[in-house]
Amino acid sequence: MASNDPFGALDTFNTGSAAIGGGEAKFYRLGKLEEAGLTKVAKLPYSIRVLLESVLRNCDDYVVTQDDVKSLAAWNDSKGANPSEVPFKPARVVLQDFTGVPCVVDLAAMRSGMQRLGGDPKKINPLVPVDLVIDHSVQVDHFLGDGALDLNIELEFERNQERYEFLRWGQKAFDNFRVVPPGTGIVHQVNLEYLAKCVFTKDAPDGSTLAYPDSLVGTDSHTTMIDGLGVVGWGVGGIEAEGVMLGQPIYMLTPEVVGMKLTGKLPAGATATDLVLTVTEILRKEKVVGKFVEFFGEGVGGMSLADRATIANMSPEYGATMGFFPVDDVTLGYLRQTGRTEDEIKLVESYCKANQLFRTDDAPEPEFTKTVELDLSTVVPSLAGPKRPQDRITLTDMKAQWEKDLEEVYEKSPKGAPASRWEGEGGQPADPEGAAQPEVAIADPGFDGVSVEVDGCTFPVKHGSVAIAAITSCTNTSNPSVMIAAGLVAKKAAALGLQAKPWVKTSIAPGSRVVTDYYAKSGLDEELGKIGFYTVGYGCTTCIGNSGPLPKPISDAIRQHDLVVSGVLSGNRNFEGRINPDVKANYLASPPLVVAYALAGNTGIDLTTEPLGEGEGGKPVYLKDVWPTHEEVQEVVKSCVLPEMFQEQYGDVWNKNPKWNAIATSEGELYDWNDDSTYIQEPPFLSSITPEVKPIASITGARCLALLGDSVTTDHISPAGAIAKDSPAGKFLQNSGVEPVDFNSYGSRRGNDRVMTRGTFANIRIRNQLAPGTEGGVTKYLESGEVMPIYDASMKYQASGTPLVVLAGAEYGTGSSRDWAAKGTYLLGVRAVLAASYERIHRSNLVMMGVLPLEFKNGDTWQSLGLTGEETFDIPGLTDDLKPGQDLEVKAGDKAFTMKARIDTPVEMDYYRHGGILAYVLRKLLSE
Repeated sequence: MASNDPFGALDTFNTGSAAIGGGEAKFYRLGKLEEAGLTKVAKLPYSIRVLLESVLRNCDDYVVTQDDVKSLAAWNDSKGANPSEVPFKPARVVLQDFTGVPCVVDLAAMRSGMQRLGGDPKKINPLVPVDLVIDHSVQVDHFLGDGALDLNIELEFERNQERYEFLRWGQKAFDNFRVVPPGTGIVHQVNLEYLAKCVFTKDAPDGSTLAYPDSLVGTDSHTTMIDGLGVVGWGVGGIEAEGVMLGQPIYMLTPEVVGMKLTGKLPAGATATDLVLTVTEILRKEKVVGKFVEFFGEGVGGMSLADRATIANMSPEYGATMGFFPVDDVTLGYLRQTGRTEDEIKLVESYCKANQLFRTDDAPEPEFTKTVELDLSTVVPSLAGPKRPQDRITLTDMKAQWEKDLEEVYEKSPKGAPASRWEGEGGQPADPEGAAQPEVAIADPGFDGVSVEVDGCTFPVKHGSVAIAAITSCTNTSNPSVMIAAGLVAKKAAALGLQAKPWVKTSIAPGSRVVTDYYAKSGLDEELGKIGFYTVGYGCTTCIGNSGPLPKPISDAIRQHDLVVSGVLSGNRNFEGRINPDVKANYLASPPLVVAYALAGNTGIDLTTEPLGEGEGGKPVYLKDVWPTHEEVQEVVKSCVLPEMFQEQYGDVWNKNPKWNAIATSEGELYDWNDDSTYIQEPPFLSSITPEVKPIASITGARCLALLGDSVTTDHISPAGAIAKDSPAGKFLQNSGVEPVDFNSYGSRRGNDRVMTRGTFANIRIRNQLAPGTEGGVTKYLESGEVMPIYDASMKYQASGTPLVVLAGAEYGTGSSRDWAAKGTYLLGVRAVLAASYERIHRSNLVMMGVLPLEFKNGDTWQSLGLTGEETFDIPGLTDDLKPGQDLEVKAGDKAFTMKARIDTPVEMDYYRHGGILAYVLRKLLSE
């Protein structure tokens, strides 16, 4: 070990735990760098301290050098403003099934590619622990009654049999790879409640025990939730995660760290959801994209860990790489509450205190790049929407804002389009009998609605009707205070004679089965059922678009009368086209507010002054009548959320699902690809790889495939939800013998590039300005002027050898970390994206797929340069001498302008030169 310790930082500490090496372990002490005059540890943000420990521990003067250590140790000197490259080696990787399946597919493809090149396929194997949690598959097909859960689980296994067989193969074929079965919970909550350790130990070469911080990357943008536990972690694309699995560091530029000082405490009536929506609004305006945010101040010490996790979870929504809360006494209390052993807790406390990673109220404040402040007492009940999480609306302003949102959403929606564009929602055809749907009737915002009958009950559906009310997502269902509050609202409402309105599709999808346990112990499950809320599954459900179909009469009324109905969900994202194809306006809210809006049935009323409805005897019932006090909530949390519940639910979690255990699968180190599978196919990324690297080539004669505006999300680029029957992907599946009722979703078919490429840029709400007045995945094929699906145009361009580009505005690639947004772009033949700015993960994913991200300079945009997208584009300066951040001349018709190559680091340049990270890693392993 001494040869791996050029700074002499290896030291010994007392773990306080008899379970570890007699109570002692070794660790790499940050204080040694301070003694050498390289840093002042107490002034470093805690998040930087964790990165510094990793660089120090992994310093070998080969991958991680002494200069890397010295550079990061000197963070105080520039506060991240003069960035250098940091090679970070996380302790582990977490995956969810939508993004995890393509990761395992790529690993299987790399094994096949290695064999074709004459190498050893077993070299392709995770070198760090990898956990995959199946949480994205379940859909809300059934939602009323106690049997809804079992029915949805049954459908989940029917739809995903091929995917689950493949993951069972991967579980056996790869070392260091575990799968948490479906029906357990959401990956981030399982990570928070069980997988995370805060401090890991391993055997050192000299036989001693080495302690080091838990850290991770995950293939889901909300991996940041774990930052609330003092564990450094953030979301990456699947292709970057594969590099980490195979021993590659995450290379990043030294981050700026924005400190957010929290003072005071939340007032009565405000929840953690209201707080995080406020934080998101503030930090979006502070432009923290690509930066770390670290929370400090007196308000942190008084905040529950579940509230911290809620704030950390939504880091992608405010744009930060992560939102970090250091380990402190609150962390230790949460570990105890969630059933961790006393030995584990003692290890965390003793290690973090020994290595200056433990926060206390009297410790010196770290130095930050910049600080912002929030007085928690100013937080008020809020929602966010109708299509962005940063667009916060106070509850008192909601009625007035809804009227503005209605006009905006209505006016920007294409009118008179055939209703068939909606077909395939939730995997269901719009008309099972195949009858033609009528044209959408154009209605104005003043339309009073239409009478609808469902199961013998007649009611009106109109603009503003709440069509979906969902308690969903990792953000809130991991927080007992807001979940208990939702149950208490239901209890009080039921006692006063209220129920959810009959046109509202209600659902609860807990992030773990522990929620069901404390609901059952408190009796709140029965109270929620009385007003129409039943548990529908343990997974992401509505938050990722798996909301399932609305009842057909309601859906038909919405389509035929072009109604702008609402969804209210306790999720973290409400991007266009994400939640449900029928629902154009979606609002994020706390779980108790979700229940309140289900009771009211309309987003166009003022819940602070108007009644939720009429109770027994026709008496009006107001929000204040059913809203619980803080003391009422905490009393239930204290008596009903118990450590033994966590111990019971996570005991032998890998083998607790008999349906999962019964799945048969193939054996062997190489996957037996099935050409007939519509779920799992060997992707083409490595099918023609050679040991040699081809030179970088300039782009000549490129045409524009898509001309896009600001805030295009990865949901727009690579949707996860419904597959339309008449879309290229839908037609492909039908030609492959799959009936529309069995389409499942784009997210579930990410193991099949044939489906995913056809689904790229296929979101029903994307607006390609090459074909003005349209909505959905269409473009103008510039060789003929014909408007056609983007996939069809791409195939025509590729057949003629024409390279393609995409033009976009600011914040391109906002949202989920889905790697298929980059993979699909690459497979459509796009060589470069020209955008005003990028979100962090998608920019990185483009580079790692060999697609060049270019950024306009000096405030230029495609609009200010007068580009129409109909020009022919040349980028002549692409050679093997290309450097990170280099300026490049772009020619578009008779115009010429300069753009910055957003290849940010030397290692990213290696990835780009090899045509992507998969080819880079494969060639590297082959050469070894």
